Amino acid sequence: MQIQIVAIGKIRESYLREGIGVYSTRLSRLHKISLLDLPEERISAKSSESEKRLAIEKEGRKLMAAAPDTSVIVALDPTGAILSSPELSARIAEWELKGQGNISFFIGGPFGLSPEVISHADLVLSLSRMTFPHELVRLMLIEQIYRADCIRKGIPYHK
Repeated sequence: MQIQIVAIGKIRESYLREGIGVYSTRLSRLHKISLLDLPEERISAKSSESEKRLAIEKEGRKLMAAAPDTSVIVALDPTGAILSSPELSARIAEWELKGQGNISFFIGGPFGLSPEVISHADLVLSLSRMTFPHELVRLMLIEQIYRADCIRKGIPYHK
């Protein structure tokens, strides 16, 4: 299976890069894993709503262009479905059984994901109704993907 995490913006904190590296290494033993950071659209804090919308649309096009055409698209958004770890594991197993071996997870920038990305997603997923820094979401997501993999394969992993 090929798993891709595509995110808008860079990870600035070394402890987050280190944690992501740990789970990336664990996952890479069984899957092809790729992490892609795309540049965010720079706009000022005083930007109008239309400028923000335009930035979100541009970032959305970058995200969509980064995924292979055959990828299952999972868009992370606070309005998405909240799944338990076993439910996420079952969903990934279902895709794999259907021969959908490419999964692309999209993490938007500071203003979120474009409606285009949301509408093209096979799954809109929320990690929580709480708000987290985009950099931290990458670590939380890759850990949950690793946990889902352990559940699917019956590998013991801490609770």
